[in-house]
Amino acid sequence: MSATGPDRSNAASAGAVLPDTAERDLFLRLAPPAAIPFVQLARLDRPIGWWLLLLPCWWSAALAGIAQGEGPNLWHVLLFYIGAIAMRGAGATWNDIIDRHIDAGVERTRGRPLPSGRVSVRAAKIFLVAQAAVGALVLFTFNWFAIATGIASLGIVAIYPFMKRFTFWPQAVLGLAFAWGGLMGWAAAFGSLSAPAFAIYAAAIFWTIGYDTIYALQDSRDDAIVGVRSTARLFAGQVRNGVGIFYVLAIVSASVALHLAGGGVAGQTAVALFAVHLFWQWRQIAPGDPALALRLFRSNRDTGLLFFAALTAAGYLGRYWPW
Repeated sequence: MSATGPDRSNAASAGAVLPDTAERDLFLRLAPPAAIPFVQLARLDRPIGWWLLLLPCWWSAALAGIAQGEGPNLWHVLLFYIGAIAMRGAGATWNDIIDRHIDAGVERTRGRPLPSGRVSVRAAKIFLVAQAAVGALVLFTFNWFAIATGIASLGIVAIYPFMKRFTFWPQAVLGLAFAWGGLMGWAAAFGSLSAPAFAIYAAAIFWTIGYDTIYALQDSRDDAIVGVRSTARLFAGQVRNGVGIFYVLAIVSASVALHLAGGGVAGQTAVALFAVHLFWQWRQIAPGDPALALRLFRSNRDTGLLFFAALTAAGYLGRYWPW
């Protein structure tokens, strides 16, 4: 690692170092310079995106395990991992195709492959199809109900990039898309959906709105100039209160999901751990500090993993500690 930041020598030689790239990212260090723009299109250098897409899938799989008196289906856990990376990449590529002109006017995003001209729109579209094909292969290993449930999410994914042009609530649409895994884990386990799945989906939606509002704090100034709308701009000086409301709604929804699934004391303990981490984030929010906003946003990987680990433990404990 250099004295000035993460080891990004390959990215530097390819002509772009993006400001939100993960430190010492493995893909950027190993990929040849010609592949760097595609690594960036797929957000492989920014793994927080696929983690946040993946974690509701894992929560739902663990919730299904609790309902069955066991841990999550480990095969499903692996499949969701592969699928989340592929579909996050496809979604990010689609978003960058649609937003390439807006991205050119925002300091943090103007160096991305499309607005900087390092990748053509045609090449990006081909890359999008390739990533979606990998996601489809994963999806078609599940039961038919889960396949149909997964396909139903595509409409939300398709419209999301346009929402910031028309509403101050694009984070809510992102929540509907990124939280979809809250339905998928249950659907893969049972071949149907019921109340616990909808409750954990709601928890993931509210969580997404909260953390993406924090993320949007990085771009509030430039967004106002180019006309991009967000909950960060909508809440303005009340952004801590806004995020706090959605985090509370996430905690309540998660608690309801665990109650409905029969999680008992162990399940509610998992919710309590989730709540503690969200409270820590909320206390740190400072609207005028973009670097802090990025750190808090990224910390949601740890929030989600902590909750998943606690849910998994609750599922196994359910065999011996049913209350």
